[in-house]
Amino acid sequence: MPTVQPPELRFDSQSVSAKFIDPSGMIAERKIEIRTNPITGRTCRISFSRIDEKEPGTESLPQPPPDAAQTARCPFCRPQVSAKTPQLHPDLSSSGRLARGDSLLFPNLFPYGSYSAVSLFDDTHFVEIGNASADAYANSFLNCSRYLAKINAHDPEAVYMAITQNHLPSAGGSLIHPHLQINADRLPANHQRILLQRANCFHQHSGDYLFSSYLEHEIAAGSRYIGTTGSWQWMAAFAPEGFFEIWGILPQKTSFQQVTASDWRDLARGILNTQRFYRNLCRNGYNLGLLAVEMPSSRLELRIVIMVRSNYAPWVRSDHTGFEVMLGDMTTFSAPEQTADSARSFFPT
Repeated sequence: MPTVQPPELRFDSQSVSAKFIDPSGMIAERKIEIRTNPITGRTCRISFSRIDEKEPGTESLPQPPPDAAQTARCPFCRPQVSAKTPQLHPDLSSSGRLARGDSLLFPNLFPYGSYSAVSLFDDTHFVEIGNASADAYANSFLNCSRYLAKINAHDPEAVYMAITQNHLPSAGGSLIHPHLQINADRLPANHQRILLQRANCFHQHSGDYLFSSYLEHEIAAGSRYIGTTGSWQWMAAFAPEGFFEIWGILPQKTSFQQVTASDWRDLARGILNTQRFYRNLCRNGYNLGLLAVEMPSSRLELRIVIMVRSNYAPWVRSDHTGFEVMLGDMTTFSAPEQTADSARSFFPT
């Protein structure tokens, strides 16, 4: 087998330019910066010529979705949640569902993997971005953690775990009732496989943790670092793969079972801070993801990734074009340094 080269934590960027004659007859030059993600090696493009462009549909926060008040048809709303959602297998829980505060967790009726579940925040059918309660988020995360611990005990080989959220249909959400999605499998997703390999290889050759080293660089650089909520450290991604992408890193924690109740509450605060920043941009949809590989040899630290999506509103264009889907390069219009500068005020110290 070929030898895996040790990854280098390099924050590389290169500039290219496009020259043309603009409609006025003048020669114009437009610069594009191509950045390489220090963790994965994937590239992204920042088109500075569009930096002042106002995205259609972001002049103000869009109105709530048409079904924002239609609780009677929502399977996640009470009282129909008990009749329209499945129950956990007895191997995982004798009660059928897990409750933490007002949060309720149950299997995904349309699973994506061997252990696929949904964790509701509470009985509120629609919550505008940035308006969820920190307690509701924390309880939902604690429910996820409890479920994943049960999986770990029941099936120790299902080590590839994830907690994700799709807020509104523009982010892929099929139901607007706020919820987290949980998945665990014996087979890794692409990001889990690649990140685990990079993190373990980095530790093997340097003795350091990959995301901790990344964090140290960003704190020293300062331009993309945002702030903290408890032990979570927040920054704008150097080479984003989504618009206004923000990371939260929990240094040297490599397992969901190492995360304390306080850590989950601090994570909830950071997520809501980020959502309020997005709301200030008049955006209403987002995705978040938190991955873990639950094996003792894993050096993959916990990192949450949050990115805004196109608004859920009529006639709003998608934020994924042929460049992202077919070429695999994210093309964004805002420099991460600007994202961090704008987001800092939403992370009070």
